[in-house]
Amino acid sequence: MTISFANRVAIVTGAGGGLGRAYALELARRGAKVVVNDLGGARDGSGSSLSAAQAVVDEITAAGGEAMANSASVTDAPAIERMVANVKERWGRIDILINNAGILRDKTFVKMSLDDFRQVLDVHLIGSVICTKAVWEIMREQAYGRILMTTSSTGLYGNFGQANYGAAKLGLVGLMKTLSLEGAKYNVKCNTVAPLAATRMTEDLMPPELLARMGPETVVPAAVYLVSEDAPSNAVINAGGGGFERSYVTLTRGIHVGADDMTAETVAARFEEISDRTGELVPDTGAAQGAMALGGR
Repeated sequence: MTISFANRVAIVTGAGGGLGRAYALELARRGAKVVVNDLGGARDGSGSSLSAAQAVVDEITAAGGEAMANSASVTDAPAIERMVANVKERWGRIDILINNAGILRDKTFVKMSLDDFRQVLDVHLIGSVICTKAVWEIMREQAYGRILMTTSSTGLYGNFGQANYGAAKLGLVGLMKTLSLEGAKYNVKCNTVAPLAATRMTEDLMPPELLARMGPETVVPAAVYLVSEDAPSNAVINAGGGGFERSYVTLTRGIHVGADDMTAETVAARFEEISDRTGELVPDTGAAQGAMALGGR
């Protein structure tokens, strides 16, 4: 099976370098017309320039592909809407959106300002909402869309000094789960990738010998599959360094008690039983928790 993106139009945010650049180049190599969106700022989100996005566009066009550069901030809803309108006018459709743009403002929670917390949520979470909202109706109307969110092991499992980043990244998983349900009727699929890659975002977070094995190209196969025609929906794939895994949000079988035992002491006494993962479930929707709470086992 060969995955092709001929006649497809893709928008990749944060595509001026690192993972986004690698995604854009591979999509273009496989036939997609690509919008390379990148603010062109520093790792903390300051500054802006079109040069980073244009450099990737130049790479694509030099290889015979079609691409356009855009430097709108993903937090600027009117600018993103203009970008989407321009793409629709030029190429007639939008098939793929990869929400990859991000910034870091790492500090321990006690030292982190509320502004640093908000800024990271604004770019990662709200920025993804803004971009997805801008293409959502187009994808529904054309009965085709593939949307990829970007989470992180920090969001899935936690990491010291990244409370803002972790909150944003797990929020994206929740967004993906609901959009995968709402988009199903319209053939709009939504997935999430959890990259582990050597990029500007991670260059001082991991040792050099590990970074050397984790180039952005090691994440590309998962991202490309998750925005392909035959992609699943509601999947979280971890990728990097040659490894590919799938993450799940699970629900244990737990316990069900009567009114007389509905106390904090019961929860404390039976916590190990509540936590037992034997026969755990992977719910399709949030309704599963309600069914379990009411005694469904």
